[in-house]
Amino acid sequence: MKVLVVGSGGREHALICKIKQSPKADKIYAAPGNGGIANDAECIDIKADDIAALLDFAKKNKIDLTVVGPEAPLAAGIVDEFTKNGLKIFGPQKELAKLEASKVFAKEIMKEFGIPTADYKIFGDAKKAKEYALGRGNPLVIKADGLAAGKGVIICKDSREALTAIEDIMVRKIFGAAGEKIIIEECLIGEEASFLVISDGKDTVPLASSQDHKRIFDNDQGPNTGGMGAYSPAPVVDELMQERIMREIINPLIKGLAKKGKFYKGVLYAGIMVTKDGPKVLEFNVRFGDPETQVILPRLNTDLIDLFLASIDNKIAQMKLDWKNKTAVCVVLASGGYPGDYKKGFEIFGLEEAVKASKEVYIFHAGTILRNTHDAIRTTITAGGRVLNVVSLGDDARQAINNTYKAVSRIKFEGMQYRKDIGHRALK
Repeated sequence: MKVLVVGSGGREHALICKIKQSPKADKIYAAPGNGGIANDAECIDIKADDIAALLDFAKKNKIDLTVVGPEAPLAAGIVDEFTKNGLKIFGPQKELAKLEASKVFAKEIMKEFGIPTADYKIFGDAKKAKEYALGRGNPLVIKADGLAAGKGVIICKDSREALTAIEDIMVRKIFGAAGEKIIIEECLIGEEASFLVISDGKDTVPLASSQDHKRIFDNDQGPNTGGMGAYSPAPVVDELMQERIMREIINPLIKGLAKKGKFYKGVLYAGIMVTKDGPKVLEFNVRFGDPETQVILPRLNTDLIDLFLASIDNKIAQMKLDWKNKTAVCVVLASGGYPGDYKKGFEIFGLEEAVKASKEVYIFHAGTILRNTHDAIRTTITAGGRVLNVVSLGDDARQAINNTYKAVSRIKFEGMQYRKDIGHRALK
C-alpha cells in the first residue's frame, strides 16, 4: 500500500513510525513532514491545509490510504473531498469535525445527548461576558469557540484574570476569528485524562488511556501549551472508569449521532476530568492527541493500518487490540520562550546518544528541519516551538520516567526547556 500522512509534528512522526511497522506499508509519504520524518518517509512540500494540492498528489500517485494528523484540514473538509474522489482517508467529515472546530457546537451536542460536562454559558458580546464573569464565583474557565492550536482555553483563578481573558480573546483577538464567541464555564476539579477511541460510525474500540501535561512549567504552572509531555496508561482510568466513560460519554455521542444519520469515522479524543461525581467532558478533539499519540502508539502491538481500514470499512467491531504491558512516558523539548515568542535555527546535539541511553527509546521530531553543512553533513535544526518528543517505555511508571529523562539528558540545543515532572501523578 501507498500511505500518505498529512502533518508535520511529533504526532505525525509517531504515526509514521507505527505505520512503517506494518507489512502492508510499501511506501509512506508525509506532507509536509519534518527533519525527523524525512528519515522514515518521503516528505512532500505540500502544506497540511492545502487540500486541493493534497488531493491532486493522492490521485496522481495512487495513494491507497491517507491519514490526517492535525485538526485544521479535517475542519476544512479534506475527508469530504477525498471521499468524493473515491480515495480512502481516515478521519471525520467536515460536519462532525466541528466537535473540535467549534466548542459551542460540541457543548450543544453534549447537552442534546445528555453527556456530562461543566456548566457553561455562551457569549458573542464581550461586555455581557464580562458582566456575567463578575457575577460568578471563582475560578472560571474561558474558552475561545474556534481552533486555537490547543491554546484557546484559559483557566482564571479570579474575576480579574477572567476579565483579562475575555478582553484578550474577544477584543484584542489573540486567537483571531476563533474568539468571536466564547464559552464561560465552571472550573471542574479532579484529575484529567485523555481517552481516545477509534470509530466507524456505529461501533468503537478504545485505545490505551493517557494523561497530558498542558502547562509550560513544573507543577502545572504558567500558560497552556500544545502539550509538554504525557504518559500511558493513566492510573485514574481503571477498568471500571473506562467502562463508565464508554457508557456515559462515548456511546451516547456515537450512537446519538448515528441515529441522526451522522456517522463519526476516525479517532475521537475526549478530554476527561474525573471528578467526585464521575467523568465529565472538558473537550472533544477529532484527531489523535499530541503528545498523547507518542505514548499510546509505542504500546500498541496491533497493525495500525488494519485499525484505520476497519474504521473506514465499518469493521471496528471485529478489532481486538493487543497492548504491551508497559508504561510509556514522553517529555517534550521546547524552544526557549515557548509558548510565546521563540527563536529557531539552532543545531541539535546528542540525538544518537539519546536513543542509546535506554532500551526502548523513541525520538519523535516535531519542530525540526535538516540542513546541509559546508562539508555535506546533514544537521538537525530547531524549527518550531515544540522541537522534540523523547519517549521511553518501562515496566512501570518510575522506570519509564527514569529512562526518558536519562535520554533527555543527552540532548542539547540553545534555549532548550522542558518540564522535569512529567508523569508525577502516575507515581502517586
